Amino acid sequence: MEHVDHILIVDDDREIRELVGNYLKKNGLRTTVVADGRQMRTFLESTPVDLIVLDIMMPGDDGLMLCRELRAGKHKATPVLMLTARNDETDRIIGLEMGADDYLVKPFVARELLARINAVLRRTRMLPPNLVVTESGRLLAFGRWRLDTSARHLLDEDGTMVALSGAEYRLLRVFLDHPQRVLNRDQLLNLTQGRDADLFDRSIDLLVSRLRQRLLDDAREPAYIKTVRSEGYVFSLPVEVLGAPS
Repeated sequence: MEHVDHILIVDDDREIRELVGNYLKKNGLRTTVVADGRQMRTFLESTPVDLIVLDIMMPGDDGLMLCRELRAGKHKATPVLMLTARNDETDRIIGLEMGADDYLVKPFVARELLARINAVLRRTRMLPPNLVVTESGRLLAFGRWRLDTSARHLLDEDGTMVALSGAEYRLLRVFLDHPQRVLNRDQLLNLTQGRDADLFDRSIDLLVSRLRQRLLDDAREPAYIKTVRSEGYVFSLPVEVLGAPS
């Protein structure tokens, strides 16, 4: 039997969740709607889903808290698309840091939500056609650091683990898979979030800044991630594949 993607919609606004649920159903997706984090947890205990649409602004446990909870538990691999009523860049970047795969600002067109959902699902199931990603389960060495791509751990030269958010890991992985190659913001957004940049979207710049902090990279004279004026960013060091982690 052909698999039908199951989308869980978590939103305290009854009208929005029912409208979204019905629209996605009409477009060939299986949908379940719940009103809050408690109902989400109860449902996920018994039923796996392919993607979660999660509203940020909810009473009680908000979407950011729930996303962080999902990423720390057994559903850490389930894609999350966050909805926010505020066109606030801080909300967006925090959502991405918590591990969201994409976001959409309310009010939105249902057709765009469907397109974003399909893009996230495609990205989680296949490699980008234009840029090849190295095999999973490898140790990638660069400078004083190593990245365990199986456990998604960043390790320093003493073996101390440095925590990365989901968004930081995805961005670092893209850089390490394409060292010494200039990548523009559109490419980075497409590869990490499955979408193109809009004119005022600075989320990649904020993520680069946070990733530099994790790598102890001096933003004024970075050794790892260099800014290429009017073009984008380049990971300037060579990357060595050490093999499977022990």
